Amino acid sequence: MPNPRTIAIAGSAAGSAALLAVPAAAAPGTMDVTVTIPRLTVAEYHRPYVAIWVEKDGAKAKTVALWYDHDMKGGEGTKWLRDIRQWWRAAGRAMRLPADGITGATRAPGTHRLSFSRAQLGAAAPGSYTLVIEAAREVGGRELLRIPFTWPAAAGAGGKVAGKTELGTISLAFR
Repeated sequence: MPNPRTIAIAGSAAGSAALLAVPAAAAPGTMDVTVTIPRLTVAEYHRPYVAIWVEKDGAKAKTVALWYDHDMKGGEGTKWLRDIRQWWRAAGRAMRLPADGITGATRAPGTHRLSFSRAQLGAAAPGSYTLVIEAAREVGGRELLRIPFTWPAAAGAGGKVAGKTELGTISLAFR
């Protein structure tokens, strides 16, 4: 007997009947994040190190993206990760780097789009979560932005926040 939360769809595949179970009210499983790194007019510009993670009260922080100079000789780029201070305290010092599927190169100024699945977010239990983005730049500043969200999220739900120095507009949307 099918699960009451599924709908059975009958179809024909090459003349034979097929039955497919699809969730009737599937919760959105993907969070799209847009991160804008502003173009700064300064004498000495270095691309920022950026950490993106998800927090939930009472749970361990879950890093979903980390942009830094990971390919420097001898792992030299990791020594400046401590400058992403809030992330370092929440999750960074316990991470083994480079982290598969999370680590990436620093990004140039512009708009960068990322998508995260429910598993990548660590959003297993319903409740209130916060997406946190922190950037730190050599010979520059540091900025931390937070966007609260509720899990499970309705398709189309999201949020937006604007940075003032190291980060531009950050937005999230669920689909």
